[in-house]
Formats: sequence, C-alpha cells, structure tokens
Amino acid sequence: MTTPRLISLDVTYLVTEALLLPDPERPRPSRGRADDEPGTPAVEIRLTGELVCRNAAEAAIVAAHLPEHIGLTRAEHGCLSFEVAATDDPLVWTVEEHFATEDAFAAHQARVAASEWGRSTAGIERQYEIRRHPR
Repeated sequence: MTTPRLISLDVTYLVTEALLLPDPERPRPSRGRADDEPGTPAVEIRLTGELVCRNAAEAAIVAAHLPEHIGLTRAEHGCLSFEVAATDDPLVWTVEEHFATEDAFAAHQARVAASEWGRSTAGIERQYEIRRHPR
C-alpha cells in the first residue's frame, strides 16, 4: 500500500480544471444558463484547506496582503462566507470559502488570479479541497 502524497499545484489552474470536469451525479447546465434558471440544478461551492508558507518571508507576504484580499472577496457577488484564520503555527492559515454558485466561485478565482494577492502569493503552497453541494 502506498502513502498518498500531496502535490502542490497552482490553485487557480486546479480549481478551473475541477469546475470543467463532468460531475457524474448531475448533468452540467449548457453554456449561457445560470444556476438559478428553472430546470438547472443549483450547486454551492465550498473550499476548505490551508495556506502553508515555507518561511517567515512568505508569512509576512500573506499578513501584508490578507486584509485587502478578505475584504474584496467578501464583497464579491455570490460570496456567502470567506474566512482565513491564523493557526498556532505562524506559517499556516486555515481557509474556508463558500460561494452560492459555480459561476460565482469561478469569477472569484479569476479575480484572485489577476489581483495583487494572487500575484504576491502565487508561490505559496495551498492544500485545498473543493466540494459541490446541491442547494
């Protein structure tokens, strides 16, 4: 039996690719249809995990940019909750995101990738799990 290994990937790519994969439990709505349209299953997105810095310099980057990142994210259309909290380890933060729709989550990921936060923290490890939940 092999031990699973976590491989760090760019979270924007990972999330974008995950949203494009077919979900065997439900059909994907056709392009151009919103999650709230009749006949389209509505799905909320929850992301949980950790932001893990390698050293104090990376932790300082997170601390410097995090307040603005939190404020901008919470103001996004479709953001139901967004929490990033320090842990007992000064190099690790817990992350919990909850978005109303897949489209809202995808818009968040696109905004983050183009933001100062996204550019400044691109090299910092993310260990995230993304789940879809029917509304």
